[in-house]
Amino acid sequence: MIDERFKVLDGWRAISILAVLACHLLPLGPKAIQLNYDAGLFGMSLFFTLSGFLVTRLLLHRDDVVDFLIRRFFRILPLAWLYMVITLWLFSADISGWLAHLFFYANYPPKPLLPHVTDHLWSLCVEIHFYIGIAILVALFKKRGLLLIPFICLAVTALRVSQDAHVSVITHLRIDEILVGGVLALIYERKLGESIFNFVRKQNFLLMLVLLIISCHPRGEALMYLRPYFAALLIGTTLLNPETKVSQLLNHKVLFYIASISYALYIIHPLLASTWLGSGEGWDKYMKRPLLFTVLFFLAHVSTFYFEKRCIAFGKNLSNFISVRFNREQ
Repeated sequence: MIDERFKVLDGWRAISILAVLACHLLPLGPKAIQLNYDAGLFGMSLFFTLSGFLVTRLLLHRDDVVDFLIRRFFRILPLAWLYMVITLWLFSADISGWLAHLFFYANYPPKPLLPHVTDHLWSLCVEIHFYIGIAILVALFKKRGLLLIPFICLAVTALRVSQDAHVSVITHLRIDEILVGGVLALIYERKLGESIFNFVRKQNFLLMLVLLIISCHPRGEALMYLRPYFAALLIGTTLLNPETKVSQLLNHKVLFYIASISYALYIIHPLLASTWLGSGEGWDKYMKRPLLFTVLFFLAHVSTFYFEKRCIAFGKNLSNFISVRFNREQ
């Protein structure tokens, strides 16, 4: 069923945002061992894989491109644009910066992302490009076009290898992390055969976790090219084995709540960290972290349930209205 909710994926979404917040806001060890870098890549790899999985599975069951784009954009754009307007105004961005942010191409050179306050929005650029790209794919080839995802994913990884791009914020050198989630959706729906389904289901959770952590570290070298695939296999081991203890732990209600406000947490936290709450040096700065996290979670809660929820509902109603209007004209 398309309305089926994957609680285990909510658990992974919560872990992904907690890893990113830890990367940006906490010291995870001596700088020399680069654990903050590792945590950031780890969290984003999980997030992108989840996005690719959910979007691809949605389109496998309902290939209404207009409905998909309207609902996705009303889910993503209102808070993103509100954050951009406030931040770009506060930091006096120039017109080229405004355009690059608002139209989501700021992750391409000259990359006018503002250090510490909008440089995390590169990921939204990649997401939006994915939405548009997969919508075009489905518009041209219907659901069967989604079967091209594995080939496109491998092509992007090959391009990364050819350009020695272990990590990049540029869409065509990063989007395999989202596309691999689409591959996982095809596997879950058994579109790629039973043998591949069983292969993913039989993978060892701890081994995939270790491999993903290594592939997220700068010293992972060549393994960094395989980071998207380790992330998909890690999530796949829990998705295809819902009875395991790990999968059951991922169903915890606390993780579900964190997942529900994760988008707002991600968008809001850099600007909040640029205020007095994130100022200072050493222990002076980190003594304020409990207060910063309290305010962050409060604002994310308000944003999710009193702003974003209404925008999502409006987008859903708009899509339904357009659908009814189109059907009448037919």
